Amino acid sequence: MSTNTVFFYDRLVNDHNTNEEILQDLMTYPKAIKPKYFYDKKGSQLFDKITQATEYYVTRTELSILKDNAESIAHAVGDHTLLVEYGSGSSEKIRVLLEAVQPKAYMPLDISKAHLLNSAQKLADDYPWLEIHAACLDYSRQLTLPNTEYNHKVGFFPGSSLGNFEPEEATLFLKRLKQQLGDDSGLIIGIDLVKPVEILNKAYNDSQGITAEFNKNVLLHLNRLINANFNPELFSHKAFFNKEKKRVEMHLISMVDQIISINNQKIRLAKNESIHTENSYKYTTADFISLAHSAGLACTQRWVDDNEWFAIFYVE
Repeated sequence: MSTNTVFFYDRLVNDHNTNEEILQDLMTYPKAIKPKYFYDKKGSQLFDKITQATEYYVTRTELSILKDNAESIAHAVGDHTLLVEYGSGSSEKIRVLLEAVQPKAYMPLDISKAHLLNSAQKLADDYPWLEIHAACLDYSRQLTLPNTEYNHKVGFFPGSSLGNFEPEEATLFLKRLKQQLGDDSGLIIGIDLVKPVEILNKAYNDSQGITAEFNKNVLLHLNRLINANFNPELFSHKAFFNKEKKRVEMHLISMVDQIISINNQKIRLAKNESIHTENSYKYTTADFISLAHSAGLACTQRWVDDNEWFAIFYVE
């Protein structure tokens, strides 16, 4: 299906595996919800608000690196390129690359259908020369990219989203990207670097409470997705930096003893029990180079901000 210059591929399936995955995570100890379930329409909108919060340095720092090094990044990417963005969201950062690289086509991948369609159409309106192939899918799973005529593909994975994966999962994910993009390919990836604890803790506990609302919204998404009856008012938001594991953790803490119904299943939560909703691993440059190497990839270039809070790598 196409609208103007947008080709849309709906590859997202709410299947039995999705329900089983969520149930399994909630019935184990400690309980967990995978962070991909943050991103229904409202969750995507709330995340956009988080990126504008004073305490959340990630987005503005990464954008400044992209703008300051756009010419160098474009040179690394090369010509006749299909840019593939994993977790495109509002597709704001990609604008810097579109203007610098002038790719043949752009393929945003996102799990939130409404958000994806809206942002893709905005890009089509603003860049009438650009061919856009928007695919609604879960990029964390094994997948084959929609077929296009472009052989030279370059992935774009911004926002330090790799940090949501456990290190072993991150290695497997990078191996899958290598397979999906092909031999004549590259990857532009944003990595959040280790920094003072107080900066990290503030970033995930913003004064406006947007991150707390974002965290609780996942429960409303699950209510619709798997016919659950979570009440977000009975949970509190908790986020902190775990020094030992080099990661920020986000949790929802049950404020009372409660029983959650999911279809015919009952999930018991004790007062003060946690549902672990997200990890965000922070890396040193050496850590990430080693991780990429374990996936059969080579880091050929690195761009950082003056504080060295964030890095963008070009990986081949």
